[in-house]
Amino acid sequence: MILDNSRIHHASQLKPFLDKHKRLHLVLLPNYSPKLNLTEGLWKWVRQDVINNVYFKKFYLIRLHVSKCMKRLNATPQKVIDRLLVRL
Repeated sequence: MILDNSRIHHASQLKPFLDKHKRLHLVLLPNYSPKLNLTEGLWKWVRQDVINNVYFKKFYLIRLHVSKCMKRLNATPQKVIDRLLVRL
């Protein structure tokens, strides 16, 4: 499992769990490496497509637009993969 280097991923409660589940290996990304974290690229894309320079009067409208964007992205997974991997 690839994770960012957040402190929670180094928590002491994690070691017993990893010892019990030997097949699970954590690969921690270097500190301050958002370009390697594909989730960061996904959220940047969503922000650009949905909320950039847009005023929403109600919070539920943001959720509605983000939900529509995520459904659209889920319908074209190869496009998402291609776009996010270009960042690397």
